[in-house]
Amino acid sequence: MVERVETRRKQEVTSDLSANPRSRSPRADLLPLARVARPPDLLLPMLSLARQRAARAGVPGLTRGVGVLNSLLHGSPEAKATGDAEHQQHTKLVARGKYVHSFEVHKVAPAKFDEYKKAAERYYTGLVSDSDLHVKLTGSWETVVGETDQFVHILEFENYGGYDRTTQLIRESQHAEAYRALLPFVNSRTHQLNQEFAFFPTAPPHSQGGIFELRTYQLKPGVLLEWEHTWRAGIEARRKLVAPVGAWFSHVGRLHQVHHMWQYPSFAARKQVRQEAWSKEGWSETVSKTAELTTVMDASILYPLSYSPLK
Repeated sequence: MVERVETRRKQEVTSDLSANPRSRSPRADLLPLARVARPPDLLLPMLSLARQRAARAGVPGLTRGVGVLNSLLHGSPEAKATGDAEHQQHTKLVARGKYVHSFEVHKVAPAKFDEYKKAAERYYTGLVSDSDLHVKLTGSWETVVGETDQFVHILEFENYGGYDRTTQLIRESQHAEAYRALLPFVNSRTHQLNQEFAFFPTAPPHSQGGIFELRTYQLKPGVLLEWEHTWRAGIEARRKLVAPVGAWFSHVGRLHQVHHMWQYPSFAARKQVRQEAWSKEGWSETVSKTAELTTVMDASILYPLSYSPLK
């Protein structure tokens, strides 16, 4: 009976179209979606790449190609239902997996800068001096170009298990009081949890002077694997000119974000390095691909605070 109904529907649609080729009968919507839609050819190279990387990493699901297509065709019910699973599978392919980096950004009224800096130093240095917490301060900076009147602090935890344990200890200790003491100077806060890219581990503490550049990219959903592949090759061109500080991608908070941090002796040195990079093989391709994969890009210049391990 189902076959007879389906046959009759096809005949009605064919009749409607024959009678008026410029019109489309509403009955055409009854045709199965699989018969009138298929993934565009431009998805095939990306699907092939994802299958190869997933197969090498032993990640289930992606090797069948369904996960990547769903993430690319976001907005469909299937993609929404599997979004979280896809994010975790992508993480297994691109993350170093050893640490979680907490990005804490505070907006502060200029008139309260001095008081805030003292309170922030007390809190963050207190954390790293407490051996029971097992947390490290990657760095603390003040933004001087970009979103000004804000301070950026990056803490390093021993993966999510360490994050759970450490934050619980902080809430039950005198460190919570130190944190509350800095809040009167803060107008707003944002907090994001990130993981390192495997090809771009965070630099150890050092004191080289100069300026730091924090570049933030808002990616199109579903392109993290392609971003990692592009930058894994392109970073080698930049390493010949300047050592990277770190690269992270978001896990909790604003999603589909990537952060890169660089350090330069000065603004003039930054300009020179960026100009010379164009002569390095592979760099122009990396920049071109970056533009295709992102929707928003920001570049901020930061000055390290006196107690920052990276300075």
